[in-house]
Amino acid sequence: ENLAVLSENRQAWAVERVLGYLHRLVRAGTGSADQIAATAARGGPAYRTLGIFASVALSRLECLLGDYTSSLLALSPIFDPTAPKIQVSSDSAELRTAEEVVQSVIPARISMSYHAGVSYLLLRRYRDAASTLGAIATFMQRGFKTGQLRSSPHSDQYGRQYDRILALLAILGHVCPNIDEGVVDDTIGRVVRERHSAQLTKIESGEEGYEELFVFACPKFISANVPDYNRVLNADSTAGGEEGEGEIPTGQDAYRLQVRQFTSEMDVQSTLRKLRSYMKLYTSIDVAKLAAFNDVKEEDFVPLMLTYKHKTRQMQCTSSNGGAATATTGADPANPAADAATANSTVTATAGPAGGQLGNDALDVHYYVNDGMVHVEEAERQRRFENYFLGQMEQIAEILRDAEDIDTAV
Repeated sequence: ENLAVLSENRQAWAVERVLGYLHRLVRAGTGSADQIAATAARGGPAYRTLGIFASVALSRLECLLGDYTSSLLALSPIFDPTAPKIQVSSDSAELRTAEEVVQSVIPARISMSYHAGVSYLLLRRYRDAASTLGAIATFMQRGFKTGQLRSSPHSDQYGRQYDRILALLAILGHVCPNIDEGVVDDTIGRVVRERHSAQLTKIESGEEGYEELFVFACPKFISANVPDYNRVLNADSTAGGEEGEGEIPTGQDAYRLQVRQFTSEMDVQSTLRKLRSYMKLYTSIDVAKLAAFNDVKEEDFVPLMLTYKHKTRQMQCTSSNGGAATATTGADPANPAADAATANSTVTATAGPAGGQLGNDALDVHYYVNDGMVHVEEAERQRRFENYFLGQMEQIAEILRDAEDIDTAV
């Protein structure tokens, strides 16, 4: 009966209509200062709040559709540093930024961080993905310990989402070994290693393990096409016909496509990981010798090394608020030729979560080829403590805010 109703009203779940409504809601609550003032005059802070949470929903939908850049762009109004603050209520003079409004609603905060992390991962922005997912994992772990999340009616859902985030962090820690220690909290790192040591061991031994983690952790991707409900209704009557005629469409094509694309990317990473393991043993090595180690012809090996450089070069957000910035790409001090090539190269980091600076390397080894020799310089690991202290300060500030909200009147 429900399928019959849907077949007669095919626009009920049309993606373009849902996208249209979400974009209109975002425009109603965000935009220029004049637009915000006009909407505030009509509906007060409700329009602003509705537009902000519509941005979160729009980001989630774009991620499920596989448009990861648009998913990050949808969050730009939330991280716009020039947007005026929002009055919490008509009875209160308290003002909050759009980011603070989203963070005050736990389901929206988790959804925003999770889908942004997935988008960063599939755009090969591994450091940004680790930073985003690591921050929300730390928040959720603290919420479980204090009982804030366990006492919620959605505690089971939070637990499953937390497990998915840990699985994504396991993938990131293996794909991007150059993640700074301050990006992901040490406690979260230990939990990830304890829970997913078996899968990571399989990957290290050359077996397949990425797909199992990703299938468990990824969202259920959807297709933008309206399903053929008539085909489902007629499936029983055609089941006895030719082979394939009675197959019921399950809507899993988009999901399988994204998993297949991710698995293909990780297959390339597994080949490149073998190359990295050899380079970590040398400071300089002949191209022909390194090619022989990898069972590759010398003429095919140089393109393979260029592929490795391309796969591990990524964009990275330049600031926490997503503001625009201009910076030069990083030069390799051990390679004068690279210095000359990048000395005049500048990259403008666009605003918002989708922006960033191009040129950061996900590798923990840096190399270049000169006169038939591969010169390798292992990245120096620097222990950084400022992120730890800043994180502790944020935690204490959040605890103080919660304590101030407690009614102590007798």
